[in-house]
Amino acid sequence: MTKFMNRFIKDESGATAIEYGLIAALIAVVLITALTSLGQNAKTTFDEVAAQI
Repeated sequence: MTKFMNRFIKDESGATAIEYGLIAALIAVVLITALTSLGQNAKTTFDEVAAQI
């Protein structure tokens, strides 16, 4: 792992590192959006079931 980090730090292809950062940020935004939506849907479902009981 240390070897990988040293290579990553010494890597001079800045555009590649920036692209990886942008991809990671995009994936994080998509995950947060999806989980938020699923969480709200699950809450609605549980509220409906609780009301039925």
